[in-house]
Amino acid sequence: MLGENEDEEEEEEEEEEEDEETSEQPTAGDVFVLEMVLNRETKKMMKEKRPRSKLPRALRGLMGEANIRFARGEHEEAILMCMEIIRQAPLAYEPFSTLAMIYEDQGDMEKSLQFELIAAHLNPSDTEEWVRLAEMSLEQDNIKQAIFCYSKALKYDPTNVRYLWERSSLYEQMGDHKMAMDGYRRILNLLSPFDGERFMQLARDMAKSYYEANDVTSAIEIMEEAFTKHHSLISMEDINIAAELYISNKQYDKAMAVITDFSGIVVSKKVTEQGPSEENKDMKDVVAVVEIQESQVAVIDYQDFPAESSTVSEDKVSCSIPDGVPIDITVKLMVCLVHLNILEPLRPLLTTLVEQNPEDMGDLYLDVAEAFLDVGEYNSALPLLSALVCSERYNLAVVWLRHAECLKALGYMERAAESYAKVVDLAPLHLDARISLSTLQQQLGRPEKALEALEPMYDPDTLAQDANAAQQELKLLLHRSTLLYSQGKMYGYVDTLLTMLAMLLKVAMNRAQVCLISSSKSGERHLYLMKVSRDKISDNDDQETANCDAKAIFAVLTSVLTKDDWWNLLLKAIYSLCDLSRYEEAELLVDSSLEYYSFYDDRQKRKELEYFGLSAAILDKNFRKGYNYIRIMLMENVNKPQLWNIFNQVTMHSQDVRHHRFCLRLMLKNPDNHALCVLNGHNAFVSGSFKHALGQYVQAFRTNPDEPLYSLCIGLTFIHMASQKYVLKRHALLVQGFSFLHRYLGLRGPCQESFYNLGRGLHQLGLVHMAIHYYQKALELPPLVLEGIEADQTDLRRDVAFNLSLIYQSSGNLRMVQKLLHTHGIV
Repeated sequence: MLGENEDEEEEEEEEEEEDEETSEQPTAGDVFVLEMVLNRETKKMMKEKRPRSKLPRALRGLMGEANIRFARGEHEEAILMCMEIIRQAPLAYEPFSTLAMIYEDQGDMEKSLQFELIAAHLNPSDTEEWVRLAEMSLEQDNIKQAIFCYSKALKYDPTNVRYLWERSSLYEQMGDHKMAMDGYRRILNLLSPFDGERFMQLARDMAKSYYEANDVTSAIEIMEEAFTKHHSLISMEDINIAAELYISNKQYDKAMAVITDFSGIVVSKKVTEQGPSEENKDMKDVVAVVEIQESQVAVIDYQDFPAESSTVSEDKVSCSIPDGVPIDITVKLMVCLVHLNILEPLRPLLTTLVEQNPEDMGDLYLDVAEAFLDVGEYNSALPLLSALVCSERYNLAVVWLRHAECLKALGYMERAAESYAKVVDLAPLHLDARISLSTLQQQLGRPEKALEALEPMYDPDTLAQDANAAQQELKLLLHRSTLLYSQGKMYGYVDTLLTMLAMLLKVAMNRAQVCLISSSKSGERHLYLMKVSRDKISDNDDQETANCDAKAIFAVLTSVLTKDDWWNLLLKAIYSLCDLSRYEEAELLVDSSLEYYSFYDDRQKRKELEYFGLSAAILDKNFRKGYNYIRIMLMENVNKPQLWNIFNQVTMHSQDVRHHRFCLRLMLKNPDNHALCVLNGHNAFVSGSFKHALGQYVQAFRTNPDEPLYSLCIGLTFIHMASQKYVLKRHALLVQGFSFLHRYLGLRGPCQESFYNLGRGLHQLGLVHMAIHYYQKALELPPLVLEGIEADQTDLRRDVAFNLSLIYQSSGNLRMVQKLLHTHGIV
């Protein structure tokens, strides 16, 4: 019955197919029903985890037709059919696979690979397909995609050694050392115990890769695992690699254990025991022999062998090396013995080593010499290094450096300096050699040669682009500046300071339009700061590139010197420039530093720089620039008398009237400020606005009536008002003026200054007979003695004598004029 039912179902299916073929034009409803069925099947397939095929049964015929068209060479029709299948069943991989074959047949390998990848994603369990896709990706030089394909293949076949090997090799090509080593480790775990040769070869390669990547610990772990699992396959190369790794990790006892356990070398120690009594003189030799152990690497303490407390022992260590042991392993044994302080058996080994030609075995010579240097055995290292520096092949800078260090440690300073000079000749960019040579030359009393050793290593273009070069040059300049300062060569010292600061402030100097030039205007060539125009600054594109380079260089420079160190360096440069009277350059250096954000953002440092700039501007007599500094300071600290004193000095020397409006505006904001009141009075007095000046002076007088200066200023203002051509109540003005002058005389007391000022007022009004009286009183008095000021600066007798001579000259008394000038006017 079951067979009959099956026959009936087949007949029904055939009838349905015949009906479909006869209906040439299906209705819209039939198409809609068919799409609904396809959607239900598609959703059902998406829920399944690993279906065999996601192609609906209704589309399998079309898929077969597409494959037939492809086989016949009808590519266009096959492509259209595959696209239709993809539209209706996008999760089926068969049409993508067919499209990949079609495009491959057409020679479009890139498009073929893309469709093949889609097919592989839709059918991910096909590992062979992933591997084929990886090979196709490699043909197109797409290593990342090949790695991805191998990873997909390993997901479904994780124990496939070939896939792991290929992927790890690709990781190595990409430079991803960690992922490559992880893959090789998985291969080691998957290799069978019977595949020992392959295991050992892979372990060697991995150890070398780890060593090149400075991961010595992982390299040691790999070699220890290899030695443990396959100790019967250990070769001399393996022993050499393991010993090298242990030595580089300073595990000399383990390195010696590996050498003695697996190379056949025997290190023995004879202990001669002697009893306490003199009669008992029998010798007993106790020999401790390190034997080859096949099961594991033994670690033995070669220094501590137990001895009975009742005996006195004399130790003798000997070493037996069988024939056939490579000289490399023997040298590593010597290195271990040196570091373990077992020096007795080294004599015959050293004899064997020196019999070798240093031209061929120079690297081994150097290994042993460096071991002696590490433990302080300089006398033993010197012959080996001397043999190397005399050879042609190993006459290298690194060997000369070791030779110089050895000579220096032994106290042969002259020879050490010669060796360091050789290092500098062979490697001019070796910073430590230059510094050591300079130090030795200074100790030997050769300051010029010491400076010569610290000459700049790089040109400015290299320093602007190479951060490492800038770092090396900065360290050299620091030592050079210290040396120059100790020798008292201030111009050279300033040169080094400016060079270092120019490296840090390069971008800031461009913004401040300042450049560092070399000139011989002082007779010798030195560096000077100079202001340049904007058009001489580099273009914007060049500036952007320079800014990018400057950021990298800035990171390196700040790693050598901290922010505070750079600040101290800047202060030293400013002080040194001022000591050399190069005030203008000090101003430019301050301007550049204020453009440097790290200093400008620090409020305390910014204020200090502004004070430096003000001081340098005043010393340089650049009062216009000094005014710009002091104006900002006064706006922030309007009640500081010291700043007002500096402001008055700056404005007095600048011969400028810009400060008049500034003082008036500031007076509106600070009407009770005493200094502003007096300064505004002075400004109005100089401008001829006597009434305004009088108002300001009276305001100050009311605040402090006992101050002689204010009485003097008010009196002089009245006298100037009375001296004008058109004025009302001239007599009243004169009376008020002299009343204030006499008040000033009473407050100030009888002195040269008070009598001189009264005489000047009377002299201005033409009352010369009264002026002569006060002038003569001024001549009779000595000058004021003020702290910090020389008496010659406060002596007014020359001024008084000159005014008196003018009066006598107008009256025709020339003999009196000559007497006054001869007595008081000759300097």
